[in-house]
Amino acid sequence: MSDRLKDRVALVTGAASGIGNACALRFAQEGARIAGVDVAEPSGDAWAAVEKAAPATSFATADVRDEAAIEAVVRAAHERFGRLDVLVNAAGVSGIGAAADLDVAEWDRVVDINLKGTFLVSKHAVRIMRTQGSGSIINLASVEGLEGADASAAYNVSKGGVVQLTRSMAVDYGRAGVRVNCLCPGLIETPMTAMLNTPELKPIRDRFEAMHLLGRGGQPEEVAHAALFLASDESSFVHGHALAVDGGFTAGRSLTQGA
Repeated sequence: MSDRLKDRVALVTGAASGIGNACALRFAQEGARIAGVDVAEPSGDAWAAVEKAAPATSFATADVRDEAAIEAVVRAAHERFGRLDVLVNAAGVSGIGAAADLDVAEWDRVVDINLKGTFLVSKHAVRIMRTQGSGSIINLASVEGLEGADASAAYNVSKGGVVQLTRSMAVDYGRAGVRVNCLCPGLIETPMTAMLNTPELKPIRDRFEAMHLLGRGGQPEEVAHAALFLASDESSFVHGHALAVDGGFTAGRSLTQGA
């Protein structure tokens, strides 16, 4: 590892597991100080690895839909570390259901966590970043924010909204020195996608995996590597971009191999 994020402060939501945890760990390995946020306390050794790697860490529990709680978390991280250089909005949930069959409460849950939550954390983080004149915001969208998928209306809309929020904020804050980009992962092996391994959904998972041109799903660490690029100076001229980390899923379909 190197020191690409030495002395920088990164706030990561959804940091207890999955892609968020992988980003927190990767950033810590590159010298960043980490402020983790999740709706629940981390379990197992996931956060312990971040604490071991980082020069300084903090962890707070908060629901990204709760603006007062999020404002307090962002303020506390800024007060503790003195600055805020990177935000990774990785908190998110899956959602199943076509529009005609989707309960309003389920629509609200998925859209509020995935889209409204990303907006709220970004809102309070960017206020600090524009004042200090620098920062990198990295939103987690999805290939389903770039393409539609069946029986996923709320999820598709929420992730498509994250892509558009990224572009909107890029227009508003680029001249203030704040870069805003998003990642659009394909199938990644996380606790959120583990539901696809049930006997009922495994055939769908297998077809989804086969649509990735590399012939496999990805690992959280592979998304974290891309997030590190966007967080570092190596991406200093990358702004307002939706980067697919998807094993070729959005590149096209093979007619002779797999799906």
